[in-house]
Amino acid sequence: MAPSPGLLAGKTILVTGVLTDRSIAFHVARTAQEQGAQVLLTGYGRLSLVRRIADRLPEPAPVLELDLTDREQLGSLSERVREHTDHLDGVVHSVAYAPPGAMSGNFLETTPEDAATAFEVSVFSLQALASAVLPLLCPGAAVVGMDFDARQAWAGYDWMGVAKAGLESCCRYLSAYLGPRGIRVNLVAAGPLRTVAGRGSHLAGADPAEFEAQWHARSPLGWSASDPEPVAKACAALMSDWFPATTGEIVHVDGGAHAIGDGVPRAEHPIPPT
Repeated sequence: MAPSPGLLAGKTILVTGVLTDRSIAFHVARTAQEQGAQVLLTGYGRLSLVRRIADRLPEPAPVLELDLTDREQLGSLSERVREHTDHLDGVVHSVAYAPPGAMSGNFLETTPEDAATAFEVSVFSLQALASAVLPLLCPGAAVVGMDFDARQAWAGYDWMGVAKAGLESCCRYLSAYLGPRGIRVNLVAAGPLRTVAGRGSHLAGADPAEFEAQWHARSPLGWSASDPEPVAKACAALMSDWFPATTGEIVHVDGGAHAIGDGVPRAEHPIPPT
């Protein structure tokens, strides 16, 4: 029997936010390639580093420069993407940032400037990215963003938590405006992962090992902070044709921790290996 085609066979995907080979974005790009997609990456700042990381993917991937707060780069993005493809079937938004003054217990002292930076980079950039590539998005295309559960306050997360709540609202509004064009917009709310962004965000207010252990115990399925593959697979699935009528949704990929309240008996999974 011939092997079945991949979930993303024939699709072209643009992935933002690759920093290292431990980035969620890197694993999304790898999974997309393994599922048959052509992948393009964007990088910010140290493009030479991003290109070296791109070389670790199963197939070489072009790297385009993109600062999601730079209007000129956003304005030229579609034209630069057209040098590699005439359309996009999927876009992954994996970019977030809040200045140190907006996190780690500084909530009451955060300046308007720092809060605005967190909003622009972590929320408005989703709309900016989708708008920039809109001429290339086909009916049936999907935009997928990375989220962290914003229904409650997390120690040290502060204005990044506020930004994630804004991201969730932005997702809903984008789904409303892009739905008539046949474009889906969804978020994946991941559990804590050992990435550069993870170390600087929701782990800011707690010892990482303790935070991960608590999350693992709370999760009915257990959770490994060193395994980004479940999150990458969820992103691939949302960009596939298997979710044709799903938009404005937040898909939790966190071992089920989001569904379990205080007082529920803790799971007794063995701690996953680091």
